[in-house]
Amino acid sequence: MIEIDGSHGEGGGQILRSALTLSILTRQPLHLFNIRQNRSKPGLQPQHLKAVDAAAAVCRAEVRGAALHSNQLFFTPGELRSGRYKFEIGTAGSTSLLLQTIFLPLSLAGSASSVIITGGTHVRWAPCFDYLHLHWLTFMKCLGFDALLSLDEAGFYPQGGGRISATIRPLQHIKALNLEVRGDLRSISALSAVANLDVSIADRQKRQALGRLLRQFPTLKVKTANLPARSKGTLLLLQAWFSSPGSPIPCGCCYYGLGERGKPAERVADEAVDALLAFLITDGTIDHYLADQLLLPLAFADGPSRFRTAQITPHLSTNAWVIGEFTSAHIEIVGVTGQPGWVQINPGSLPDA
Repeated sequence: MIEIDGSHGEGGGQILRSALTLSILTRQPLHLFNIRQNRSKPGLQPQHLKAVDAAAAVCRAEVRGAALHSNQLFFTPGELRSGRYKFEIGTAGSTSLLLQTIFLPLSLAGSASSVIITGGTHVRWAPCFDYLHLHWLTFMKCLGFDALLSLDEAGFYPQGGGRISATIRPLQHIKALNLEVRGDLRSISALSAVANLDVSIADRQKRQALGRLLRQFPTLKVKTANLPARSKGTLLLLQAWFSSPGSPIPCGCCYYGLGERGKPAERVADEAVDALLAFLITDGTIDHYLADQLLLPLAFADGPSRFRTAQITPHLSTNAWVIGEFTSAHIEIVGVTGQPGWVQINPGSLPDA
């Protein structure tokens, strides 16, 4: 049984989700203790319990300790199975994080699966659906994954109530990723969206982004959209792609701002613009969010991977530690937390089917 201290490093819910994924993939029982010990609300919260439920459902796991505020969990995986799954978080908990928990296992299940998840699609501290769809999934497909994602209904904090759908097809093997030189800017795109709010708010976000970026990027165009939703919310997203010399896979970054009650539309746009400009003054080949999210699949790739993250984060270091507890993969992170750095991954292997 793999023993994981949930208070290690960053000490958040990511340890739980990564450990669940790895337990399923490596077929090793898991004992997780000190779950989210340093958080203001320690232990398992509703969104974490749903991740446990989802992980257990796709592999018929035996679970003990899955209760609200529980600080430890025992998870014994069974047989991984594809199928048709539906998970209701019931709060504004992140649909993206739940999907990422089971995405890699279902990609290795041998046949296609369909997944429907209801909850929050555009909430703080988690990748919003558009980041997942436009950015994360693009890179996952470059690694060999085959999936479709759709936003049926947006769900903003605090109401939630959104719904995403995914079709996940079998994966043959995971390709390595080597992005060492960013190269020239190839394209930049933007989305300004609202849900159940006047479109003028989307226009204000658009004007603010263009006002700050158009001189530097004269071809920038901002698409506006009205998202289907029961809740109210706004989004301003910026995505950039680079030439990536020497690699068939482009370097890229994606940043966004989310609206909330009392937050001016201009500040929503500024958050995305500030993050993009901060990326551009580094030599990172991918944004720091993606660097964290690619560690797990690359730990089982068909060869070594190497890339430069725009920022080394506690999330990244903690995720690397969890992976090392389950696998023979060796992940080396070179640099200082808060600064750009190199990530090199020498992969491990999965048990034979």
